[in-house]
Amino acid sequence: MSTQRQIPKEGASDLDREQRLVQLRAQAELRGKVTAAGIRPAGAPFPVASPETGYYGIPLLKQPSWTWEVPLYFFVGGAAGAAAVMGAIASYTGADPKLVRDARWIAAAGAVISPALLVADLGRPERFLAMMRVFKPRSPMSIGVWTLLGFSGAAAATAFAEFVRERYGPSLPVRVMENAGQALSLAFGLPFSNYTGVLIGATAIPVWNQNAGDLPIHFGASGVGAAVGLLELMGHQKSRALQTLGLGAALFECWEGWRIESRQSAGLDPLKHGASGWMVRAGGVLSGPLPLALRALSLASGGDRSRTFRRWAGISALAGSLITRVAWVQAGHASARDWRQPLGIEDQDSLTQ
Repeated sequence: MSTQRQIPKEGASDLDREQRLVQLRAQAELRGKVTAAGIRPAGAPFPVASPETGYYGIPLLKQPSWTWEVPLYFFVGGAAGAAAVMGAIASYTGADPKLVRDARWIAAAGAVISPALLVADLGRPERFLAMMRVFKPRSPMSIGVWTLLGFSGAAAATAFAEFVRERYGPSLPVRVMENAGQALSLAFGLPFSNYTGVLIGATAIPVWNQNAGDLPIHFGASGVGAAVGLLELMGHQKSRALQTLGLGAALFECWEGWRIESRQSAGLDPLKHGASGWMVRAGGVLSGPLPLALRALSLASGGDRSRTFRRWAGISALAGSLITRVAWVQAGHASARDWRQPLGIEDQDSLTQ
């Protein structure tokens, strides 16, 4: 009796299937184990899986269901969180008060826009409130929601207290609100600027999961570049601190782009090929080499030309930061569609054997 016959096709008769089960039982009795391919008994309730439809028509790896608001939320949160940290440090070190004020207002604007974008993606405000019923320290999504809540309150309170102080004069309650809000903005701003990298890295989507260690720093540096660009567009082209931060963010983005291009892995294909690959590269160029070159030119020149170069460097960093967020989300979609490639699964036979 041969035990190496192929699995009967879906159209095989019930008799063929029963004979195959008898062969498998005989092999188990003789050898103590079964090495041949199995069989789905006729009429069995087991679902039939395929690489395209998964089980019960549900794909084995689901694509992200996010709408356009999510990558925009990533971008706004990164810039706002970085601006809050910059504003707090500038205030503590006695920097230009106008720079401190502008950084606070960028953070406050992000504190208003970010929850609106998140609620818009969720569809109903009560879904956002439902996410705050519990606090899960091991859940990036739960930590992110509470970070958003803390950052939004702190950034808005800081900007409001400064507005009241400038409009009506200093007072003890206003000073307490401003100082407390600034300290909390500093505490929540840093994780808020890059927690989204942790969030998408903690998923089963291959291109995100394989870059889980890089995404938080990558998003954080991109947020710093965007915040610096916003502040420079608001007139702070003479700040050496902003120039240094902009150069550092651009250098890191150059290094990150080199790492993506130099690594060889099937799971990284969405970052190099197709529409998502072109978007990743465009975002990388606008975030790294281009603003780095423009800032170098601004250092080599002077006067109005220097300020012009820094202005264009800020615009480039802003565009690169936004495109980078969109590109990584699109790469996640492509990676979820082609989930078999990183696993070395190419066809139906390799899935079932």
